[in-house]
Amino acid sequence: MSDTIRVVGVSGSPTDPSRTTALVRRVSEAFAERLGGEAQVIELATVLPALAAGGHRPNLGQAAQEALDAVETADVLVVGSPAYRATYSGLFKLFFDYVGQYALVDTPVVLTATGGSDRHALLVEHQMRPLFGFFQALTLPLGIFANERDFTDYVVTGDELGERIETSLSRALPLVRSQLAANAAAREPLVV
Repeated sequence: MSDTIRVVGVSGSPTDPSRTTALVRRVSEAFAERLGGEAQVIELATVLPALAAGGHRPNLGQAAQEALDAVETADVLVVGSPAYRATYSGLFKLFFDYVGQYALVDTPVVLTATGGSDRHALLVEHQMRPLFGFFQALTLPLGIFANERDFTDYVVTGDELGERIETSLSRALPLVRSQLAANAAAREPLVV
């Protein structure tokens, strides 16, 4: 088992290129850098054919199985979805429907979302936070929302978004470090 902290990002965007993927990648890499770990970003648009291979997890294609395994074994998750009709994308929901009910217990999760305007910003609080509450994950206090003006050619360029990412990082890192230590202690064999 590796001691390297694994930050896994999941972009629920069905398109490529994607502002959501750009945001998830930027946040995942920032957390990995600060934690001395490595980042992996899963673009669900590329996993969709493997998700469609079967109605039950054992029937899914290899790419979906690998993505699910990466999410379920991550030390930190960064999840993101574009806003679709006031909620996350159907692709995002479909993927997380296959995640084991108890696989994310106590896993720190950074919630991110993108939308055409700021009126979609509550997607993070009203849709995403309850979903990860179901998994008993540790959703970090400040979600990150970005709109179209925060990007240029699918690259994060907005100064305000950069500040929001930095604020989320600085407030979340003490919680993440504490939770990672607790998770590591829970895996240690009990010595009597």
